[in-house]
Amino acid sequence: MTSAASKPSVLFVCVHNAGRSQMAAGFLSHLAGDAIEVRSAGSAPAETVNSAAVEAMAEVGIDISAQSPKILTPDAVESSTVVITMGCGDACPVFPGVSYRDWALEDPAGKGVEAVRPIRDEIRSRIEDLIAELVPAAG
Repeated sequence: MTSAASKPSVLFVCVHNAGRSQMAAGFLSHLAGDAIEVRSAGSAPAETVNSAAVEAMAEVGIDISAQSPKILTPDAVESSTVVITMGCGDACPVFPGVSYRDWALEDPAGKGVEAVRPIRDEIRSRIEDLIAELVPAAG
């Protein structure tokens, strides 16, 4: 997988695109580098990224403070290799040929950084598994 056309792309979707999907996108970008195209969106985006999520990610050396919640578009879904939903329910558009996964993760909205850390750590573990699946080890 060296050409841009064959590079896998992952879209993380949650309702507000402010916590779980932003943390997942941050981990995937950080851990996979440019091997995977990373996107995130929400069915009803918040105004800003969750401050506890920003703080929890900063604790592990990943800065997501410059990110902003984005609206979910059918094009973003259709052009992704894998779509990972995190509690967006029926608001997520479904297209044939796109691989869907639902990660049941607690919503960090309204929680302090102490409550967000275990969510962050679970996301990291799932991201590491996803990278191992999508980017075969070289040699």
